[in-house]
Amino acid sequence: MTAADTGTPAPEAEQPDGPATGRGRLGPPPWLALFFLLPALLFLGIYVVYPILFSVYRSLWDAAGTEFVGLDNYVRMFTRADTFTALRNNVIWIAVAPAVVTVAGLIFAVLTERIRWATAFKIVVFMPMAISFLASGVIFRLVYEQDPDRGLANAAITTVQDTIAPTGAYPGANPREGAALEETAGGGYRLAEPAAPGDAVTIPLVGVSDEDLPADTEQAVEPRSAPGEVAGTVWVDFTRGGGGQEEAIDPSETGLPALRVEAVRDGQVVATATTGADGTFALTGLEGGEYTLRLPASNFSEPYNGLTWLGPTLITPSIIAAYLWVWAGFAMVLIAAGLSAIPREALEAARVDGGTEWQVFRRVTVPLLSPVLMVVFVTLMIYVLKIFDLVFVIAPGSVRADANVLALEMWQVSFGVNDQGLGSALAVFLLLLVVPAMIFQIRRFRREER
Repeated sequence: MTAADTGTPAPEAEQPDGPATGRGRLGPPPWLALFFLLPALLFLGIYVVYPILFSVYRSLWDAAGTEFVGLDNYVRMFTRADTFTALRNNVIWIAVAPAVVTVAGLIFAVLTERIRWATAFKIVVFMPMAISFLASGVIFRLVYEQDPDRGLANAAITTVQDTIAPTGAYPGANPREGAALEETAGGGYRLAEPAAPGDAVTIPLVGVSDEDLPADTEQAVEPRSAPGEVAGTVWVDFTRGGGGQEEAIDPSETGLPALRVEAVRDGQVVATATTGADGTFALTGLEGGEYTLRLPASNFSEPYNGLTWLGPTLITPSIIAAYLWVWAGFAMVLIAAGLSAIPREALEAARVDGGTEWQVFRRVTVPLLSPVLMVVFVTLMIYVLKIFDLVFVIAPGSVRADANVLALEMWQVSFGVNDQGLGSALAVFLLLLVVPAMIFQIRRFRREER
């Protein structure tokens, strides 16, 4: 029986180039896809591939680029002290900055889930990312100024310090050379001769500026003693315009108010007094015998000017703190996105099983967030290896060598001393340090896509 006998139409012959042959193709032809990729490929070739290849080539030539030196630039690079300083600082950056920023981002992300004004909090924390690194460096250069009147960091520290231990009333005051005053071990002064009840003593000091004198300061007067007390006067032994007699109270000389005076016997303070507006004081309630009069060091303590943030010791931690301020918002946003993707059923099940909030966070939240935390950490590590602008702007020229990093050293060698060969070798070395982290990141992304 044939198809004609049954009335069933015969099947059409398959086309030789149809799907059945395995040669069919869906989508545009390859040349069209290549055409659309061409601009991106040209961009990568001009701005990525060519600079890398040229840097490798240039690193094999001398500073002027006229003589082939082979690997001499790499040998010089690893025999320079500046390179090892920069490498040491990069190791400190890698060990500290990515971990600190990731932890800060995790804390901020968890906080945003527990506060009512989460959106405003995210905006405030993320806002530094909208500022250029150059501007951020300028901001923190001002924050770290040594003068408390200009630097915010030292202004806060000195405010707390002055609350706990106030500055002395006259930090620059001191006796004249040859005066009957001896300096004590703690920085104060004492009379060389002892005093007894009924005595009147004079204590001349110099080195006091008009700015240190209170507004109610009066002219110094001669002390008048009474039975059972030691009286005295502390004054500025300096006559403006010249003249006057040393260690004698002249008519134009002023007293030193608000100074603490102590009477000491057998190493114990038995009486204290504070000078008045005219510099006079009276130590009362004294028994018979001799006493040593002392001006304690608290009268002359220098004002605390805070920490030397931009000094050789603290310059690298100070810049890392600025880096934390800039990048904490970036870490917070990524980690917050990962937190929102965690199934709430897993967290509720852990709480139902009796887990505390800390146990739920440590045993459930953090393990589920580990892929996001790793992405943030590795990304920050890549950026830390290339850190340049914050170090360049914040570190003063006097301590830039102490804060040096590889990217800054590459720039200084290439454009400071104009040694393009050694600078290119440093660039290649920096690339070799960055590539493993990039490969790790790309492989991780591919595994997650599978």
